[in-house]
Amino acid sequence: MPFPAAIGAKMGAPEREVVAVIGDGGYQMTIQELGTIFQTQTAVKIVVLNNDFLGMVRQWQQMFFEKRYASTEMVNPNFVAIAKGYHLEAKKVDKREDLDAAVAEMIASDKPYFLEICVEKEANVFPMIPAGASVSEIRLN
Repeated sequence: MPFPAAIGAKMGAPEREVVAVIGDGGYQMTIQELGTIFQTQTAVKIVVLNNDFLGMVRQWQQMFFEKRYASTEMVNPNFVAIAKGYHLEAKKVDKREDLDAAVAEMIASDKPYFLEICVEKEANVFPMIPAGASVSEIRLN
C-alpha cells in the first residue's frame, strides 16, 4: 500500500493494523508524509524495502533492455535518522537473521514505526505484464 494511502487507511480504521510496504524510490517521493504522521500521531507502520534503485524501472531495464541501467541507481539518505527526526521509532535491518525480531518489535509497537529492510539490488517483483502484452502473457519470473 502506498505510504499516503496507508495513513488514510489507518485514520479511517484506527483499530486495524496498517502496514505500508514501499520501495526506497517510492518512499522518497512521499517522505514528506512523515510530517503528517508526526503531527497526527497516526500509528501506521512503514516498511521500506531498500535496494538503492528505482526498482520497478530497474527491473524493466534488466528484463527488456539487456541491463542497460540508466538513471535508476539511487544514493539514499539515512532513512532511520530522518524518521527519528520526526520522533518515530525506527530501525534498519541489513541481515536476514535480524529480520524476524525487527518485524516483531514493529508490530508490537502501538506507535508509528519505521522499518528499513535492505534487500538485494537486483531483487525483482512478480508477477508483471510486459508493455503491450495481454494478461495471458503475465511474467511470473
